[in-house]
Amino acid sequence: MTDLSTPERLLDDARVAGEVFALRPDYRAALLAVDGIVPGPSDEAGEALLQEAEAAARRALGERPVEQLPHVAAWRDAYRAFGAKPQRTRNSLEALLRRASTGLPRVNRLTDLYNAVSVLHQIQLGGEDLSRYRGAPRLARATGAEPFDTVAAGAPVIEHPEPGEVVWCDDAGVTCRRWNWRQGRRTGLAEDTTTALFILDALAPLTDEALHAAVEDLAARLARLGPEVRITHRLLTAGPTSAQGD
Repeated sequence: MTDLSTPERLLDDARVAGEVFALRPDYRAALLAVDGIVPGPSDEAGEALLQEAEAAARRALGERPVEQLPHVAAWRDAYRAFGAKPQRTRNSLEALLRRASTGLPRVNRLTDLYNAVSVLHQIQLGGEDLSRYRGAPRLARATGAEPFDTVAAGAPVIEHPEPGEVVWCDDAGVTCRRWNWRQGRRTGLAEDTTTALFILDALAPLTDEALHAAVEDLAARLARLGPEVRITHRLLTAGPTSAQGD
């Protein structure tokens, strides 16, 4: 298991492969490692935030179709760059926005929070249980041999990504397929999660300032989830990277 006493070390070892930056030199990943969370199920604060996000989505989609929102369109182009069809494989932000009119999913305290922040800031955002990680997170293009622990037809199953697919993974296999399309079962957030990793994926035209605002908003909301919450974050880019702890 990952050494949770040193989230800074985990983030220090996080990597994005050069072949991914070759696809999208404008790609930026903001990673937040959070421990000390008081675990719990969906709650009233999460419900209020989800309702705020649903209202924001309705306003955004009243102005233009979802596929024309700038950050959704950028991710559709990124998916095409590694062979995925965005009409069939929807990036996580587009999938959430399409569900907003009938209601965003209510899953658990942490998932509700990050889904709402994703919609409010129109940014791709994923969350993982850090205690289930083996080694540091890394983003790379798959060989096709990596295991992906998921569910099909209601039963656990091991699948494999397509060769060349962009995947987040650790030493045990894939944690999220197609950049931010589908997260795995092994590292999924649950009601008893106390340590978590959040990944915000950004492409142009989303600015550095907008990415920073989303990180700050997420961190502020996570800090309310317990008196001993500790947050460390790091920005991964094609250029110099930065790290910071709270």
